[in-house]
Amino acid sequence: MKSCKTVSFVVLSLVIILNGQSAFVAQAGAESKVHIVYLGEKQHDDPESVTESHHQMLWSLLGSKKDADNSLVHSYRHGFSGFAAKLTKSQAKKIADLPEVVHVTPDSFYELATTQTWDYLGLSAANPKNLLNDTNMGEDVIIGVVDSGVWPESEVFNDNVIGPIPSHWKGGCEAGEMFNASHCNKKLIGAKYFINGFLATHESFNSTESLDFISPRDHSGHGTHVATIAGGSYVPNTSYKGLAGGTVRGGAQRARIAMYKACWYLDDLDINTCSSADLLKAMDEAMHDGVDVLSLSIGYRLPYYPETDIRAAIATGAFHAVLKGITVVCSGGNSGPASQTVGNTAPWILTVAATTLDRSFPTPIILGNNKAVLGQAMYTGPELGFTSLVYPENPGNSNESFFGTCELLFFNSNRTMAGKVVLCFTTSTRYTTVSSAVSYVKKAGGLGLIVARNPGDNLSPCVDDFPCVSVDYELGTNILFYIRSTGSPVVKIKPSKTLVGQPVGTKVADFSSRGPNSIEPAILKPDIAAPGVSILAATSTNRTFNDQGFIILSGTSMAAPVISGVVALLKARHRDWSPAAIRSAIVTTAWRTDPFGEQIFAEGSPRKLADPFDYGGGLVNPEKAAKPGLVYDLGLEDYVHYMCSVGYNESSISQLVGKGTVCSIPKPSVLDFNLPSITIPNLKDVVTLTRTLTNVGPLNSIYKVMVEPPLGIQVTVSPETLVFNSTTKRASFKVRVSTTHKINTGYYFGSLTWSDSEHNVTIPLSVRTQTLPYYYDEN
Repeated sequence: MKSCKTVSFVVLSLVIILNGQSAFVAQAGAESKVHIVYLGEKQHDDPESVTESHHQMLWSLLGSKKDADNSLVHSYRHGFSGFAAKLTKSQAKKIADLPEVVHVTPDSFYELATTQTWDYLGLSAANPKNLLNDTNMGEDVIIGVVDSGVWPESEVFNDNVIGPIPSHWKGGCEAGEMFNASHCNKKLIGAKYFINGFLATHESFNSTESLDFISPRDHSGHGTHVATIAGGSYVPNTSYKGLAGGTVRGGAQRARIAMYKACWYLDDLDINTCSSADLLKAMDEAMHDGVDVLSLSIGYRLPYYPETDIRAAIATGAFHAVLKGITVVCSGGNSGPASQTVGNTAPWILTVAATTLDRSFPTPIILGNNKAVLGQAMYTGPELGFTSLVYPENPGNSNESFFGTCELLFFNSNRTMAGKVVLCFTTSTRYTTVSSAVSYVKKAGGLGLIVARNPGDNLSPCVDDFPCVSVDYELGTNILFYIRSTGSPVVKIKPSKTLVGQPVGTKVADFSSRGPNSIEPAILKPDIAAPGVSILAATSTNRTFNDQGFIILSGTSMAAPVISGVVALLKARHRDWSPAAIRSAIVTTAWRTDPFGEQIFAEGSPRKLADPFDYGGGLVNPEKAAKPGLVYDLGLEDYVHYMCSVGYNESSISQLVGKGTVCSIPKPSVLDFNLPSITIPNLKDVVTLTRTLTNVGPLNSIYKVMVEPPLGIQVTVSPETLVFNSTTKRASFKVRVSTTHKINTGYYFGSLTWSDSEHNVTIPLSVRTQTLPYYYDEN
């Protein structure tokens, strides 16, 4: 049995998506490397015929069947046609010149994005009339998760109250290291792994020595955590070290889980990495197997690729999945609060931002002058009685606070910190800063650490339950003033408590990536927000610090499966809804306040009220999403018009969609793309755009429009009333937008709502005035 050696806790506590980066290295000569050959929509319904055509193409290129077989890494034959193969640069060039080939690109690498949630969102299982019970908790829906694998022994995969496996399931469980078909059940109905692309690039990878399992089994715990959030079974009385205790369950707790492991652990770098070739194969298999929802907490690093570029592997796979009626949900990334950082921006993907919950972990700090300070921590050890308190500094140095910087504590002698609680300050947002500072203090014999940091930075537990408390700069400064006011400063640190409820405000997390969209600014991203901070869920038992197999993690990795769970419930209730209709229902019914009616702020410097670039339509409201009244729907022709409007090549579009496409002249406007949002990035004079609504509510309905215009923007809607009946199920309206601004501005925000007596169908408006061109031609 492979050793389950514990690795650094740093990876577990990452609050950023370690957005993937190209990992291939330039190689000299005619050395082969993995290339993805994308052929667009498949030309045969028989998968074997599709694969045979791939072999034939390689055979004609390489000259022998044996060489073709040795070259082939993956054959994509279900959702679309293409293959991954080991090719030299000249071979890749030859195959790219073939008329039936859309793209040939080198393989590239993505990396993983690293309860109370459902009660907070109004989905308490105790309520007999809510969406959970109306849909039998999503029992017939299958959620496909592409991630780092699954820990099948976890209690969250019990199938105690679940019926037979849905009849539309065609998948299965693949055996491998410490994993076989018996590990699956009526809950975990599928588990496969895809490693050929990873192995072809990481030739030095030693599968025998690696901590990871060459099977669907999860080493890092990330995939298990994500799957738990989306569709984990009911498990009562769980907690992380006594904090955040209660019931753990997924959003659609009777939905079925199918795990597609495409992300692999690199021991030397202590990260998980995901080959584009393997990701595409995982998505291709999921489409064949019959999943209803695809959930990917995986991202890429800026700059992003266009949606028709095969290097945008998730966007390419998602396009084919959406055309087959599968909703694809992706994490938006954890590069916030900087703007233009949101990833997974393709308009057919449902992209998710992360918010906090109505939960905090107050930790009392009592100073020697009897003043109490409330910090934040996940400390459940014994109370640390009055202990010497120090802020390391060198009074003889011109920069007195130099040695009190958290990153530089190692410059201090052991004598400075031994037997004491240490105060330090940092402006870094990285978790490693805190973990390193804790390491320095512990090695010096220190007894605790107080970190003064940006109040929006994420909270993570410290290793071995070491007292490690975060405070903001104001409280940190007050503690520093106390230290400097006395010759013998002391401090007492009490164990953390869990505070849940209305006093705790909801915020868009500091780390959550922000819009606008850097690929196409007229497409609003992210689409929606969901809780993604300090989420309690299952993990691999070799990656946790208790014996229950649960841990608290943060990231848009955790927010995306919340939406996947909601989508599963909506799919169970509305089998005929398209992915676009489901996205519209979620976006147009979202809370723009928290569930208690309080404003949602966006963490950053400075903190501000959240806007559509922080949270899209707002915070997901599952109950309202089940009855949206009207939806902004999209189909294949709409996506074709979008690709034409942004200038993609006609032949690329044709092969992507599997039929000849000729873009109209003049080309359509991207502003007319029927999204549940309106974003105008370059308003100069007057713009008129069109949207179309489909009635999914009462047959006879009358809706009237209400507009909250952005500052300095005039918005006129025609007609102002929409009437739906047995013969009119779809209705279009025009929006005329003009500006009073005389200068280039930033974005201003408003909303447009269609309302009857029961439903409010709201979309965000985002407008930026550009009186001078954003780009110009010097000639």
